[in-house]
Amino acid sequence: MCGLVRAGLIEPRAYRQNETFQAAVRFARSEGIIPAPEPAHAIRAMIEEADAAREAGEAPVILLGLCGHGHFDLSAYDAYLAGELEDPEFSQADLDAALASLPEAPALT
Repeated sequence: MCGLVRAGLIEPRAYRQNETFQAAVRFARSEGIIPAPEPAHAIRAMIEEADAAREAGEAPVILLGLCGHGHFDLSAYDAYLAGELEDPEFSQADLDAALASLPEAPALT
């Protein structure tokens, strides 16, 4: 993943916990599947992309790879629904520092 970011092929995004769980609950209500918190971040990005496409009058195909259900994470969903889920800040500077600390990846060919 880091090599793909460095090559400019994908764009990293960071979302806060509550907006991520909001997207996961929306997904669960529409699809009947409770996603694990990890793919819930991708669901948040998917919703963002779909909303932007709708506003632009576009109809792209958006592919989501859902990996894992949230049955073992129900306490996190409970905390979110109770308004008690922590929402730590993760800034662009934090993201840049994390990426900068990674070892150099081999060039993609």
